Amino acid sequence: MFKIVERERVNPVVNKFVIEAPIIAKKREPGQFVIFRLHEKGERIPITIADADPDAGTITVYVQELGKTTFQMGTMQAGDEIADVVGPLGNPTSIEKLSGEMFVIAGGVGAAEVLPIARKHKKIGNKVVAILGFRSKDIVILEDEFRSFADEVYITTDDGSYGREGFVTTELKEHLDKGRNIAEILAVGPAIMMKVVSDLTRHYKIKTMVSLNSIMIDATGMCGVCRVEVGGETRYACVHGPEFDGHKVNFDLLLKRLASFKEEEKISLERYQAAVGGEDG
Repeated sequence: MFKIVERERVNPVVNKFVIEAPIIAKKREPGQFVIFRLHEKGERIPITIADADPDAGTITVYVQELGKTTFQMGTMQAGDEIADVVGPLGNPTSIEKLSGEMFVIAGGVGAAEVLPIARKHKKIGNKVVAILGFRSKDIVILEDEFRSFADEVYITTDDGSYGREGFVTTELKEHLDKGRNIAEILAVGPAIMMKVVSDLTRHYKIKTMVSLNSIMIDATGMCGVCRVEVGGETRYACVHGPEFDGHKVNFDLLLKRLASFKEEEKISLERYQAAVGGEDG
């Protein structure tokens, strides 16, 4: 069992959890993730590790409430325990000294995923530019954390309620058109956002990496559920990724696979919410 040390609702749909996991905290590197199972009969869900404190033996994750399990996790409090936390999983992000600027692009809770990567880039001396996109001002997260170390931070909102109105690609294209010396781009967020970013940067011939959020079960490469097509070949996001060259990813296929169980996920969530509502009544 893994104890929740701290739980904080950081916006209406995202919760921050600090969890006791000493071995994972010592081994984890930026870009890696864990698999949660809340209880013995629970499903397995992958969540990127946003931070770790090896001395305290804790990891920090940000969980967006989307389906039954993430909504259920949102009801947990400090002191509660999670049945299984497996990790660190996946390959660490390749981080090295660059000849140009490092741009990190995040959509929504993807900001938590790129945060440790951006920090390490800055730590080794790279110039870091962050573009963070959200639907509206009320769900902006981690802005202060990025501003504490990044060289430049730009916020976009779909409705224009904060920062620049528009999508992350609106802001990114302006920098690309200025001819900035961008050595590498990392985009993390909804699959459609990563696809659009990759389509945009392909024309500029700028290295663009993406962290794929394909469906996972065992996260060891055995089940094959997280398969994705990269460069015309099948890869498994859990063991070959989660990061891949965005210009080689078949995003159309990924988007179809991500929609495979939408109806079942909807039914499961509705049943859970109805049961919880009945208990509250």
